[in-house]
Amino acid sequence: MHALILPLRVIAVATVIAFLYFGRPLLLPIVLAVFLFYALDPIVDRLQHWRVPRVIASVAVVLLVVSGVSAGAIALWPQFEAVLTRIPDATTKLRTSMRETRSGTPGASALKKVQAAADALDKAAAENGAAPITAPGTVRVEVTEPWRVSDLLWSGGMGALGLVGQGMSVLFLTIFLLIEDDTFKRKLVRRMETLGSKRVTVKILNDVSRQIERFIWVQASTSAGVAVVTGLGLWWLGVEQPAVWGVFAGLMNLVPYFGPVIVTVVVGAVAFLQFGTLGQAGLVAGMTIVVTTLEGNFITPHLLSRVASLNLVAVFVSIAFWSWVWGVAGMLLAMPMLMALKVMCDHIDGWDAAGEFIGSEPAAPVNATPAASSA
Repeated sequence: MHALILPLRVIAVATVIAFLYFGRPLLLPIVLAVFLFYALDPIVDRLQHWRVPRVIASVAVVLLVVSGVSAGAIALWPQFEAVLTRIPDATTKLRTSMRETRSGTPGASALKKVQAAADALDKAAAENGAAPITAPGTVRVEVTEPWRVSDLLWSGGMGALGLVGQGMSVLFLTIFLLIEDDTFKRKLVRRMETLGSKRVTVKILNDVSRQIERFIWVQASTSAGVAVVTGLGLWWLGVEQPAVWGVFAGLMNLVPYFGPVIVTVVVGAVAFLQFGTLGQAGLVAGMTIVVTTLEGNFITPHLLSRVASLNLVAVFVSIAFWSWVWGVAGMLLAMPMLMALKVMCDHIDGWDAAGEFIGSEPAAPVNATPAASSA
């Protein structure tokens, strides 16, 4: 029997990973709705404390968020459209600049030799490949399907409809979670047998909720600050469409370690294409490095001092895993999900080992009864 434990665990883990990978259309809206619930629940609780019915408060807060995001998107659309319009020209200019730089460097001859060797290998492989048998006098014809704009519009339209459908699912599920907040908590506490275990369960639920809410608000506020400061800095340096690149920097700030690198490279390339000098591009890239360094090394750690920190290995593995499972959305959600797991591990008895592995410091012991661990 003991010999079957390890294979069964491996099968269970593989099943969970497959479920996460193939269940992305179902699971991703649920996860987004849960994090929106944790972010908006304090506001709804405050409105309820002011004697606003919870149903009305929940709907009003979600509609206010949707209105704010929509207004921001409408205001930024001209700059975003300008960026999209310049992408083909920027790509051509970047390719030309790289070609000219390569031809003017001492290592250009070496690069040409490497390219010539690669071309020779490709030619030899093509000559040694099995040639198709054709009758004498016949001509091989390759039929290429023409590219049609209607196909692009159809595929883009279907993708947009899918995004709109998922967005509506997230909004409605968030409203339902906000409305039924206390109901789920009462049902869970009611399952506890003794009064003491009920009190411990309530404490654990409140602590987990409070710390996750704090983490989400800190991440959102610091990312918004990075977006504003970066946008103003780019505007001061004369970079075109600074608001778009500021929003891009704010979104990438949600991705630890990799996000600032991506922002620095992309914004530096944009500055080089606009100004044409490495000095100006380096100045713009340096500005983004200063902003992200101050935020990542001083502001965010200070604001999250009450929330357990994470070790670098766990963060790297989490980003790599969720990026593979859920793509860009998984990359943005990897850090919040890892932090939520760390908070729960620190508050539930029996999960101390996992919490200590995820955190950068040994987890503090939790005074929880066995009955509470089942929560």
